Amino acid sequence: MNILWDFDGTIFDTYPTIVKAFKELLTDPTISEDDILKQMKISSDVAIKHFDIEKSLFDNHFHVLEQKINPKDKPAFPHVEDVLSFADTNVIVTHKSRQSTLDILAFFNMEHYFTEIITKDDGYKRKPDSGAYAYLHDKYQLDLVIGDRELDLKPARELGIKTCAFQNDDIEADYHLTSYDQFFTTVVNKNS
Repeated sequence: MNILWDFDGTIFDTYPTIVKAFKELLTDPTISEDDILKQMKISSDVAIKHFDIEKSLFDNHFHVLEQKINPKDKPAFPHVEDVLSFADTNVIVTHKSRQSTLDILAFFNMEHYFTEIITKDDGYKRKPDSGAYAYLHDKYQLDLVIGDRELDLKPARELGIKTCAFQNDDIEADYHLTSYDQFFTTVVNKNS
């Protein structure tokens, strides 16, 4: 099985650190972390608009703040390595920088699982544009895309690739998982 993965909120539990970094950009201390998370789970652009943050402030400061947070605070989800080990090929498409992505993978000694990683540094349009997915699908004949947001799965549906939503029952997907220990019964057994 050849799998395309989203990174944040799919392989690694980075949302607590993302929310913490985003909250530092806000001037209103009454905005809750749950409110921030709800918007970020749609997209950073939606959160920026919802909380009326200048895009330049976000672009110039958010990633710096988020990268200062120790990778140990961004753990891999339980059982995700079982799925990574099972797959024939794993690739990533993320809006994260290449350096930040590689730093986290290296910290957890997980870089060896991935054949190719496309980051914001590679020049593709942001998801839900399907350009990066199409390139990887042509190259690796992808069987499945796993992500936690609609923008992760929409490009896969456009290309006719099966989709798996992680910890998000509110988005359209062929499969839904709340934990990766469900992968083999929910995804693999249903494809056998």
